[in-house]
Amino acid sequence: MHLATLIDRAAALAVPGQRRLLGIAGAPGSGKGTVAEAVRAALGAAAVIVPMDGFHLAGAELARLGLADRKGAPPTFDAAGYVALLQRLRHPDGRTVYAPEFHREVEESFAGAIAVPPEVPLVITEGNYLLLPDDPWGEVRDLLDEAWFLVPDEQQRVSRLVARHIEFGKTAAQAQDWVQRSDEPNARLIDATRNRADLVIYGDPA
Repeated sequence: MHLATLIDRAAALAVPGQRRLLGIAGAPGSGKGTVAEAVRAALGAAAVIVPMDGFHLAGAELARLGLADRKGAPPTFDAAGYVALLQRLRHPDGRTVYAPEFHREVEESFAGAIAVPPEVPLVITEGNYLLLPDDPWGEVRDLLDEAWFLVPDEQQRVSRLVARHIEFGKTAAQAQDWVQRSDEPNARLIDATRNRADLVIYGDPA
């Protein structure tokens, strides 16, 4: 599907005076952030991106829970907090809503880093688990006006994922191991949710 078609579809959601939420889901490395940013850039001030990744649990909490080696799996996020933020974003009541932002260079989230003014008609949220049916993730789908699911070429997706891990400090061997041990089991879980999307997008939009 062409990127221009996706931009037109998102623009139709961005109705002044209303608040709509567009979700972009897919496996790790599927290009969610890239598509979200392309749409946001095209819509300008009519859209803001609020990624799910801002709700990663802190490293110290993952260590306390014994989940440090599973970072990126569903239990390693504050899913209930993410749902609560989406509820506020749907009904801002004339107020600016602030969202956290994940920074890969330090592997931590910064609170209040993303401002969403009340007049912005479209919030784009992207992440792995937007379409999971399990509680509390299952509440996310009901808060989205539209959900897209990205299905890129598998070889390209995995290659991008390995390259990302290397970029942020892992050796090539560590990156390959993490992808196979952690990312790919998560990817299989995510892929099973694609039937809950309004639109499934095959290949990289261009």
